[in-house]
Amino acid sequence: MRTDELDYELPPELIAQDPAAVRSESRLLVLDRSTGGLADSTFSRLGEFLRAGDCLVLNDTKVLPARFFARRRTGGNPAQSSGGALEGLFLHETPAPGVWAVMLKGARKVKLDEIIEIKDRSQRDFCPAKVVDKKPDGVCLLEVQRQASAESVLNEVGFPPLPPYIRRNHDLAKAESDLRRYQTVYARCPGAVAAPTAGLHFTDELMAQLKAAGIEFAYVTLHVGAGTFKPIATEQVEEHEIHHEWYRLNAANADAINAAHQRGGRIVAVGTTVTRVLETVANVGWASAHADDPAVCVRSQHGLKPILHACEGTTNLFITPGYKFMIVDAMITNFHLPRSTLLALVGAFASLERMRAAYRHAIEQRYRFYSYGDAMLIA
Repeated sequence: MRTDELDYELPPELIAQDPAAVRSESRLLVLDRSTGGLADSTFSRLGEFLRAGDCLVLNDTKVLPARFFARRRTGGNPAQSSGGALEGLFLHETPAPGVWAVMLKGARKVKLDEIIEIKDRSQRDFCPAKVVDKKPDGVCLLEVQRQASAESVLNEVGFPPLPPYIRRNHDLAKAESDLRRYQTVYARCPGAVAAPTAGLHFTDELMAQLKAAGIEFAYVTLHVGAGTFKPIATEQVEEHEIHHEWYRLNAANADAINAAHQRGGRIVAVGTTVTRVLETVANVGWASAHADDPAVCVRSQHGLKPILHACEGTTNLFITPGYKFMIVDAMITNFHLPRSTLLALVGAFASLERMRAAYRHAIEQRYRFYSYGDAMLIA
């Protein structure tokens, strides 16, 4: 598949810079993938498009305040940190205690073994860090000289890791708002450096309403990485090398998903991250795509479905048009960037033709796009 088939023109003013005033009052575009029919609604009315017995599967990862600022020391003087400004994005903590893998803007000028000063949110010196490695892919290793976990340090110095198309400066009030809103209300497992944005539209009240209507809930964890924003740069989509992300599905939630299929309910993946986890686990656990063994699969109203088992690891499953979905029956997702792996996944699920038609409609109707934008339900 040619990558330019994932192109589309988006007026810049449709890139949402802020979330909806109320999470569930985002707009919702409903796409019937069997007919191509489209309906305009709001997220608070999601229950009208679901039915008792359906199972919503959510990603309970928690976004770290992974964006931080630092300065080089002037002339190497430990007492002066008024040198060149640096901006970092925490990726993960390495096995070496206190050593972080980070993306560091301005790293070309930083020397190996140089000491930089990490700033707190008020731009005061917080702690020094030593540059212990510089990798060809732009990743640096920092030895942070603070006796605390990475999460603890980031909670003192970090800002929300908003994508680059959302414009932010050092405004602390804005940062406090983003720390709340660039996070799902059900987040509980710290580790992501980008939000599972389809889940940002849920409120506690909406979830309670859905449960009262007989909608089931299950959870997976996938720590979304910075690679989620990496565009496809190859001419052919399939030649792109997708990033690895850590995931987990525990036994209780696997059982809940299996039970939903056994009773004829639909599995509704809330986001592309959930979709990748469920399909990864299905691929791991199903020995044969044509298996008809009751120990391996269940025959539901939606066809033959693999039985899921508890699983964790890393996934680089790249879902592109032509992929045969094994678990997911419906999907909630935001609107994605052109030439992105996420748009390829949505195109695989909805069909490229219907995905393009839905995006044209969304643009004509002035939906808000990307992380803080509106949502789609593809069923």
